[in-house]
Amino acid sequence: MQSIHEKYNKIAVAEMKKQFNLKNVFEVPRIKKVVVNIGIGKFLNDSAKVADIFKSLEVITAQKPIKTKARKSIAGFKTREGLEIGMKVTLRGRRMWDFLERTVGAALPRVKDFHGLKLSSVDADGNLNIGIKEHLIFPEILPEQVKHIFPFQITIATTAKSQAEGLALFRALGFPLEMSQ
Repeated sequence: MQSIHEKYNKIAVAEMKKQFNLKNVFEVPRIKKVVVNIGIGKFLNDSAKVADIFKSLEVITAQKPIKTKARKSIAGFKTREGLEIGMKVTLRGRRMWDFLERTVGAALPRVKDFHGLKLSSVDADGNLNIGIKEHLIFPEILPEQVKHIFPFQITIATTAKSQAEGLALFRALGFPLEMSQ
């Protein structure tokens, strides 16, 4: 079975070059980076939960997360400028391809009642956004050791110029997209 990186190099480049009538290999859309993001605003008062989320995110992505701070104060959300309200991991290179392999091959098939990613998950610039409701779907996480279940977001940034190019790229790579209606 081919990995996603091998599919890109051997299949996707040729398919997309032909489909979009591209002359150069460097014009073919590619995945630039993967950003895994979580908001921890509701857990701010519980440092044990924040530490648990930090550790789980580090295990899932195989990279240390950075804490993100609020840019401005918002009274309705009880946040102040400079308050740590989230965590994110930016994956590139080998770690990015390994993470995508685990997400598409192992994690997404474990989601209950999963029928594919919605086509609207790919934005106008060809980037894919996936919302994960439970981090337990990743095989690295042992359910017996989990104290707190948390959701997070995965953004896959591409060099695609349109939604059509992004959809073609993700289909060629074997992402489980819904069938078009």
